[in-house]
Amino acid sequence: MRHAACGCLLLAAAIGIARAQDADDAALRLADQTAEAADPGKPERRLSVEAAGAWAAPRGGGQREQGQRLSLDLAWERALAPGWRFSLADRLDLLGPDRLPGERSSVNTLKELFLTGRLGRERIVDIGRVNLRLGVAMGYNPTDYFRELAVRQVVSVDPASLRENRQGTVMLRGQQLWQGGSASLLYSPKLGSGPNPGKHAIDVGATNHRHRWLLSLSQTLATDLQPQLLLYEPGEPHSSLQLGLNLTHLLSPACVAHAEWSGGRGPDLLARSHGQPGEGDAFHSQLAAGLTCTTARKLSLTAEYERNGAALDDAGWRALRRGPLAAELAYRQVAAERQDPPTRHNLFLRAAWQDALWPRLDLSAMLRANAADDSRQLWAEARYRLDSTDLALQWQGHHGSQRSEFGALPQRQLWQLLVKHWF
Repeated sequence: MRHAACGCLLLAAAIGIARAQDADDAALRLADQTAEAADPGKPERRLSVEAAGAWAAPRGGGQREQGQRLSLDLAWERALAPGWRFSLADRLDLLGPDRLPGERSSVNTLKELFLTGRLGRERIVDIGRVNLRLGVAMGYNPTDYFRELAVRQVVSVDPASLRENRQGTVMLRGQQLWQGGSASLLYSPKLGSGPNPGKHAIDVGATNHRHRWLLSLSQTLATDLQPQLLLYEPGEPHSSLQLGLNLTHLLSPACVAHAEWSGGRGPDLLARSHGQPGEGDAFHSQLAAGLTCTTARKLSLTAEYERNGAALDDAGWRALRRGPLAAELAYRQVAAERQDPPTRHNLFLRAAWQDALWPRLDLSAMLRANAADDSRQLWAEARYRLDSTDLALQWQGHHGSQRSEFGALPQRQLWQLLVKHWF
């Protein structure tokens, strides 16, 4: 019993602390690289190949749609000299010969390409394209400020996949570490004016279409309490500095609470969709708060409330859906590009069961619910892990009335069978 309790404590702590530490990945890299810097010629390379087949049932009936995908994913780190490392992460998705509606024949995503250097014992600098993943929430990350236009190819609606398989932002980042805390300052320059739809484009115009900077500070206040404060300059007209906060706290040996908040003046989503950001200039708050509890059987359950103060309220959402379709599509596109919920109040539930029923079988399920129109998106996965190969079956369903958030999606159901092998 004691062992089970300890297991719950460790697993629950790992969930919360690991999410918080994702924002301070540079600090982790410093710790990881301390020993490796002594061997500058040691390569670290990880290549995976994933083959997938998908079948979709279109909304309203009709012929079943199908598609195939072959994905190559490379992550490579190499020490160039004592204290300096090179990192590359790239993903190539080849689609066809059958493709689902809207899919391109191939899409390359340069996720990361940067140099990391140690300047003294407690200072780190990063130069290049970095996939900076901020935030401790599970379904919606208001402080993940560099998520806009970062996803080039959606291979899964799982939030973890969307954050992992996206392109990073070109930046110069410096970090100062001390016992129990860190501070970092980054600058991301404007390098283009917008996305490049080219299949193999580096696409810096999507992630670096304006000048931005971010200051972050984290400090351990107690054994299981390490808040992170953020100050973000979005670099766009009619927007002010955005203040962010990430917080996790261990409530019990098995339960971790998390809260993520961002607030500041800026245009709302409707004004952005009209192309007139000055119309919706006001103070808006975004929030994601929830709880994750883990059982002794390695079953983790997460419930999260999400609020987007820049989105339409219930009445506004109803009015938009009764109006011209073009205006609604423009609004949806802006929300999708920013990875923001299109309505004000939403619910996210997730269950993850490791070694379910028998060893190496993982079961996961996710629910997104729109409180304004009662539409829902469900996703489930069964994954069997071999030593170097994963076999997975995924299902995705969309439910809701016509022109609701999820009921308007063209596919009612989507099945995907995939095999992934690491070399």
